[in-house]
Amino acid sequence: MAAVSPQSVPEKPFDFRAPPPSPIASGRRSSVTNDDVLTEYLEHSLRVPDLILPDKVFPRQKFIENPPRIDFQALDSKESYDTVSKIVDSITTIGCFQLVNYGIPSELIKSALAAATGIFQVSPEKRAAVTRSPEKPYGFEEVHGEEEIEMSEEFVWCRDENLMLEMEGIWPLGYSKFSEKMKTLLEDIEKLAEKVLGILRENCMRKSMQGDELVEELQENFVSVCLIHKDSHNILADFSSLRYDVIRMLIRGGDYSHALCLHICDGASEFHVYSKKGWVSFCPDKDAILITAGDQIQAVSGGQYKHVIGRPIYNKQKEDCISMAFLYAPPTIITSFTPNLEKGKTISLSQQFIVALLLTLVYHFLVYVYKKF
Repeated sequence: MAAVSPQSVPEKPFDFRAPPPSPIASGRRSSVTNDDVLTEYLEHSLRVPDLILPDKVFPRQKFIENPPRIDFQALDSKESYDTVSKIVDSITTIGCFQLVNYGIPSELIKSALAAATGIFQVSPEKRAAVTRSPEKPYGFEEVHGEEEIEMSEEFVWCRDENLMLEMEGIWPLGYSKFSEKMKTLLEDIEKLAEKVLGILRENCMRKSMQGDELVEELQENFVSVCLIHKDSHNILADFSSLRYDVIRMLIRGGDYSHALCLHICDGASEFHVYSKKGWVSFCPDKDAILITAGDQIQAVSGGQYKHVIGRPIYNKQKEDCISMAFLYAPPTIITSFTPNLEKGKTISLSQQFIVALLLTLVYHFLVYVYKKF
């Protein structure tokens, strides 16, 4: 039988066709028959959860009783011990108190507030020349849209010749008169702040100089400034706008290092006090000046006095509401707290050892001289 050549055997070609695709189930049901558990899991896992900010990021609002009303004229009386104790306790606990009967004419305050409305009537095109920046810590706060302008506006005023020249260029008719009223008002405000700061210095119990180098650095070339704020709508009715305003304010809270902040906010429906630990609010008294503690006084007191940020809230829809916040930072805040810090100063063991060694050497030298001569 003849052998068959391998080349003569016909070869079966390979089949490269891919298998048919699996049937695709419609909707979100599983391909497994009657697998309700898997289907329910997939439906829930594909949903985007609702994100809620925790209280630690944006704490809830807490209403408290009004801080004590401090009669400024009573601070110089012989029975001022109770008044001083109220100031210290209020600054230590919530970082804020109310000051009444402070001696500043109401006409001066009202005229300054009325004149401040003219600042915000300057057109956005002209404001661009006097916009606040790191190199220029005064002027209009930068805004990013028409909605932000309608919600609130802010202007930073200070006794600066450059600011005077720039503002007179865009508001020539009214700025000079407004600036003169503000200078007079600031002088009276600084007298109040100096008196309160002296009381807090005398009653500073927990003493620590930690953070003084930072305070000195922040305070360098500082001049007292006033933040002039205008609210243009019912902010209480719009919680989202309030939250945005609060977050922006907390971010900007460190722009101006200060010891005390004195708030003029006549007609405010509420006053909010923000700190790292929480957010409290109360209804301020009519014609009262609200005083809050700054970062400098917290540093020089070793944390006894709490740094907070104050913000008046208005519940008016028909008219614009103007408020002022005067930031006070005296050049002598660190040295003024220093004497109290040195009262309890002790001598270390190494210093005592050196003194004892020197006295011993002096004694032996005197004995030697006495025996020699």
